[in-house]
Amino acid sequence: MKKLLLILLAFTMSYSVNAQIETPQPSPSSKVEQMVGLTTVNLDYSRPGVKGRTVFGDLVPYGKVWRTGANARTKITFSEDVAVDGQALKAGSYAIFTIPQADAWDVVFYTDYKGGGAPAELDESKVAARVTAKVHPIPFNVETFTMDINNITNSSATLEFIWEKTYVAVPFTVPTDKAVSAAIEKTLNGPGFNDYYAAATYYLSEGKDIAKAKEWIDKAMSMTDNPRFWQLRQKSLIYAKAGDKAGAIAAAKKSLAAAQKAGNADYVKMNKDSLAEWGAM
Repeated sequence: MKKLLLILLAFTMSYSVNAQIETPQPSPSSKVEQMVGLTTVNLDYSRPGVKGRTVFGDLVPYGKVWRTGANARTKITFSEDVAVDGQALKAGSYAIFTIPQADAWDVVFYTDYKGGGAPAELDESKVAARVTAKVHPIPFNVETFTMDINNITNSSATLEFIWEKTYVAVPFTVPTDKAVSAAIEKTLNGPGFNDYYAAATYYLSEGKDIAKAKEWIDKAMSMTDNPRFWQLRQKSLIYAKAGDKAGAIAAAKKSLAAAQKAGNADYVKMNKDSLAEWGAM
């Protein structure tokens, strides 16, 4: 019995040592994901509260770099190239630093988005874009710092900052029209090389209508002046499956020559093996 009590006591002490009390974070983290046209925009930031303090001009001094939130650096990620207030910004992730003033903010998109806090001074080589946005007073108090993406159209939106009695918005545009126009043009012009090639090789691999596969591979090859050795290899296999041995041999010889020139030993061997199988070596 004494031994059992000692075991129970040890277990209880171990549990007490390892147990942790979970409490709310003073500046909880937040994630926003928003589609703007065909571009995905993600925001990762923390949300401090006013808590009875004077924020801008006191807690957040005017004229100094602010991390734009709390805890880790606020991060924004664009899936496509965008333009922020007319300035080009490549697809990728950026820290957002701001330099608040009473009537306007500088909003800085900074390539070094990892870590916490803001640097004492910005490294201009890491500034991807910097815009100035007007401060708009709001007639009520917003307790919790908020960032959002609003005023969404197919090709634009605004990145918004709201806290205390301050509202700031930065417009940005996305390349929706360019992407959609290119897709429309491609579709209306009909299938291209890759479409015909993919369809032909799929029919070959799945044992579907080989005559149709042969038609599609011929269509694909007519669209390029320089087919690659692996593409010619597929053509030779489709021709062989379709019963056109002469065509298969001709394609395999072209594939072999191109593979030898490229130094690809695997395709050299595969073509030689096929040519031997078809009685051409």
